[in-house]
Amino acid sequence: MTAVLGEERQQVIQLARDFAREHIAPHAARWDAEKHFDRATIDRLGALGFLGMLVPEEYDGLGLDTETYLLAVEEIAAADASIAVSVAVHNSLPTQMLLRHGSAAQKERWLKPMARGELLGAFALSEADAGSDAAGLRARAVRSGDGWVLNGAKAWVSNGGTADVILAMVRTDPEGAPRGSRGIGCFVIPAGSPGLAAGKPEDKMGLRASNTSALFFEELRLGDAHLLGDASSGFIYALEALDNGRMGIAAQACGIARAALEHATRYAAERRQFGRQIKDFEAIQFKLADMATRLSAARALLHEAARRKDAGERATRWAAMAKLCCSEAAMWIASQAVQVFGGYGFMRDYPVERLMRDAKATEIYEGTSEIQRLVIGRELLNSH
Repeated sequence: MTAVLGEERQQVIQLARDFAREHIAPHAARWDAEKHFDRATIDRLGALGFLGMLVPEEYDGLGLDTETYLLAVEEIAAADASIAVSVAVHNSLPTQMLLRHGSAAQKERWLKPMARGELLGAFALSEADAGSDAAGLRARAVRSGDGWVLNGAKAWVSNGGTADVILAMVRTDPEGAPRGSRGIGCFVIPAGSPGLAAGKPEDKMGLRASNTSALFFEELRLGDAHLLGDASSGFIYALEALDNGRMGIAAQACGIARAALEHATRYAAERRQFGRQIKDFEAIQFKLADMATRLSAARALLHEAARRKDAGERATRWAAMAKLCCSEAAMWIASQAVQVFGGYGFMRDYPVERLMRDAKATEIYEGTSEIQRLVIGRELLNSH
């Protein structure tokens, strides 16, 4: 890495840190309690360039390397994981799919304004009966004249009810001749399209300030200009993007874990028991040491995955390992932070219980920990 890149990286990280501390952290607890998705904050992040971090400058993005992007996501997640997931999903999935497989017209119409922060993106793959088995989805697009008609439903879509542009995977193979994962296309769906509806926001355990909703397609008509790439390759495009998505969630997990460690460390210096600050007890010191070590190890694995991706290597195994390691580290570290706080940690007046709830989601979405292990094992065996 050159000195110029190092200086640029520090500027991006500092900007993310300053914005997160000033404009996000003071409101995170209230947003969580009220289940409030703050679109104004997302728009302000977009105006600063944080919705186009991985998009090249020729398409109005910042053109950052993956590692710098992940460090910025961590800074935002340390203040509020809900805001961070909207940023990570937008940067990692729909913009990258448009960048890799969109036509020149699609990039002009959708990618550029998404990179400028004028449009918020969503990624719709999962369905109620097709979660881990995403290739088993049932939503369908049928040829009709010079376009397509979509029917079906999507589940658990981050930004689903607030996005301006949705990239949705639906079946394009004939109903009587299924082609499995090779019979799925990807469509770019603008919000407000006739036949598109969003369900009510899901009432979640954690990430309560992030909008997650179902999407419904009912006789939704789209022209060929809305089809991304080849009509049978949408699932392949989605899997490619999930390498990026998993690293983004891993960075979010690191931000949650870092915040939990910082809160626990400060509290240990404030709380007194048996006439002493609890930080003086070896049991607490050991707990904090283990938390810091797991976080550092998880972050190091994530950034190794990022470096390999930017070097042009196949990153699927590394992205899955990073997502698995970082998410499980975040859940463990947040749980230990609650333990350091004791009874207060169980109360909503203190931040660590929210961090523990938010951490749990990172073990589930963008592929559960169980799915990550399957991906890692398959990648290892296929390499021999």
